[in-house]
Amino acid sequence: MTKGRLTVAIAVVLMSSLTLAAPALARGTQGTYGKLDDKVITNFGFGLIIFFSLLVTVLTIGQVLLERRKRTK
Repeated sequence: MTKGRLTVAIAVVLMSSLTLAAPALARGTQGTYGKLDDKVITNFGFGLIIFFSLLVTVLTIGQVLLERRKRTK
């Protein structure tokens, strides 16, 4: 088996196991977190907004520093 095929096979197995794990852990309509209401979903959404904003900011700063380092050489 080539390296590319092995990588694809591992990715497929990993994704399928992650997809099938969530329903296996659920009990009726209640998941592993517990009861979900509007406040929980809203706070999770705000967390995603903050996370991606910080991710873009940190990666941009890293790119600027690398470009500055590249220009000085």
